Amino acid sequence: MPVVHKSPSIPGSNPNQTTSPPFTTSPFLPTNSTLNPAAVGAVGFINDILNKIPLPHWAIYLIAAAGALLLLLCCLCVCIKCCCRDKKKKKKQQNNEKINLSDANGKTTTALVQPDVGDVDYGSTKMQRGKLLYSLDYNAAQSELTVGIKQADSLKAMDLGGSSDPYVKVYLCPAKSRTVETKVFKNTLNPVFNEHFSFQLSKASLLKSTAVMQVFDFNRFSKHNLIGELRLPLSSVDWNHVIEEWQDLAEPAKFEEEELGEICFSLRYVPSAAKLTVAILEAKNLKSMDMGGSSDPYVKVQLALDKRKWKKRKTSMKKRTLNPYYNESFTFDVTFEQIQRVNLVISVWDHDAMTRNDAMGKIFLGCDASGNQLRHWADMLSNPRRPVAQWHSLLTAEQVNATLTLKKKIPLQSKLPFLKDT
Repeated sequence: MPVVHKSPSIPGSNPNQTTSPPFTTSPFLPTNSTLNPAAVGAVGFINDILNKIPLPHWAIYLIAAAGALLLLLCCLCVCIKCCCRDKKKKKKQQNNEKINLSDANGKTTTALVQPDVGDVDYGSTKMQRGKLLYSLDYNAAQSELTVGIKQADSLKAMDLGGSSDPYVKVYLCPAKSRTVETKVFKNTLNPVFNEHFSFQLSKASLLKSTAVMQVFDFNRFSKHNLIGELRLPLSSVDWNHVIEEWQDLAEPAKFEEEELGEICFSLRYVPSAAKLTVAILEAKNLKSMDMGGSSDPYVKVQLALDKRKWKKRKTSMKKRTLNPYYNESFTFDVTFEQIQRVNLVISVWDHDAMTRNDAMGKIFLGCDASGNQLRHWADMLSNPRRPVAQWHSLLTAEQVNATLTLKKKIPLQSKLPFLKDT
């Protein structure tokens, strides 16, 4: 007789009810038995992927919703941009039609030459750099040209604060024998200079020259930015009377004066100890003097008292570089009475082992300086015992020598060798 095995009954359950294996339901798996088998497989596949992601399901749903919302916003932005572009095209076409119709009716012709402000394409217009009021006067009897820098207006802002620190550099082309600068005005776009500069030149040279007035934005620790310039051919000027007029600043000419590089140094004067310290820090973008496209630069530091050569030092030579770093300082004994009559000459030279050393650039500061050089010197005197550092653009030796004509060494010093500065 066959033996019938009974499964153990669960307390509280019906013993006649057949049991079925346990089944775990998923939020993506409906209990409807009439569901398409393909859909059931797809839902099961998605459920397997979600189970493999180490995140709770609510977080996954939130991320998916955020992604969908972001995609929707992107599509909306693209649609708005396309609509605005179409409106601008239609508006431009309507304006063009208005201009053509007015011209056909003979009512106006200025619309063809001077379009409405809304029709101007500002991307193709010239950048507004401001304007400069200057004056020109020539004294034929003394062969002297006087250039007056009166004021500037609505200059372009070059600093982050929406302002500039403007000054004006003036020189004559093609000689460039002398370069002068106005004072620097801080944080203004409408400076009033009222400065005049004189140039000695004959009438024949005058008619061949061009007066250049460049407006710069001053920066103590970086290169000065050129805001705009004026170039005035002096042959076209009526010299029967003094010229004074406003002109819009133009974009800087591509044939700029030769770039000789820049040099950074600090000045420190201690009146109580009668010590002047000059620290040559570094130079950059120097002119290439050697065949290989490099140079071997060193710096000469010279003091002139009453425009006579007095004391000098020089730095070490840096091989094959156009951006040398020195960080070398020199201290001179200069009394407070002498500092009022001293000029400091900084010159950069290229060392040559077989031939004569070549001058690469020059600059001078002191009682006879002007512009940024005079400002640096004045800052040193007004801040005793504190080093004042600044970058300066190098000039040609001819430009500096034309302004500062140095005589031979002080006679007493040449006769008494023990007084020489060693």
